[in-house]
Amino acid sequence: MLISMLSATTEATAGQMFGKPCLRVKRKAFVALHKETVVFKLGGESHNKALSLTGAVLWDPSGKKCPMKEWIAWPTTAAKHFKSLANEALSYVASSA
Repeated sequence: MLISMLSATTEATAGQMFGKPCLRVKRKAFVALHKETVVFKLGGESHNKALSLTGAVLWDPSGKKCPMKEWIAWPTTAAKHFKSLANEALSYVASSA
């Protein structure tokens, strides 16, 4: 639902990252679905704030204790923050691309 909502209301396009559905802006992913989580690429204060939320963890897509530093994952059940986090991730990636 988040993927379809954001792709309909922003300049984001749907794509794949590591074989998982994602949204991209300027060919760079900013939100993705992975197993039972939604992951967001964030930086600066947005990253720190997001990581402090209950249930948030650095995303480790390989499961080998090697998380991706800018990516934060939440269980799909923690949806109340998803829209604002996706918008922050979109802004972050769009400004750095």
